[in-house]
Amino acid sequence: MHRTPIYIICSPRPLVGKTLIARLLSEFLLLKNGAVRAFDINLKEPSLLDYLPKITETAEIDDTFGKMALMDRLIVNDGIAKVIDLGFHAFDEFFKMSGEIGFMKEAARRGVSPVILFVADTDRVSARAYPMLQQQIPATVLVTVDNEFVVRGELPQAFARGRVLRIAALPGFLKTYIDRLTFLFTDYLRGERDSSTELHQWIRENYFSFRELELNLILQKS
Repeated sequence: MHRTPIYIICSPRPLVGKTLIARLLSEFLLLKNGAVRAFDINLKEPSLLDYLPKITETAEIDDTFGKMALMDRLIVNDGIAKVIDLGFHAFDEFFKMSGEIGFMKEAARRGVSPVILFVADTDRVSARAYPMLQQQIPATVLVTVDNEFVVRGELPQAFARGRVLRIAALPGFLKTYIDRLTFLFTDYLRGERDSSTELHQWIRENYFSFRELELNLILQKS
């Protein structure tokens, strides 16, 4: 059976690069597949909706109606990959809801494959949240994101035992450049003739990492 992936990018902490990773992943999936649906669950701006308004819609989980509306849109095996930029304020509520309704089992029954991308940090809040996810999420689909711009140095051992996706740190001036609301990663790849630039290499490496993650998941499901 054809399976539809859902990538949930999350952290209980703000300012760890979730929206940046959601942008990268959404653009990769759009380039590769021609379509992607993104969901923005954030309080602050700029958010994913500001960067990718054509493929992103907002979602809320503050009440039962919002929760059910989101789940109805997620648990659909339509072949279009989904990306969720889950704001830190909604982290606990989302996974509480997920556990209560048996989201992982229901998704599997319907041919949908959730992947949890947990953006690591070195604080106590992240250290407490990760074991909670380990209890609820199968190890095969729980991926730690090591954003080197946030975690400077070695990734804490508790996060490094499972699958890890590394995002290399960019120099500050390039970080400022890609943070512009008008910046698109795929457009830069297509427009920059010099493929040896640091930003060009950084985008390509991240796209390759997403492709490898996708292939590993396909192999596990086969």
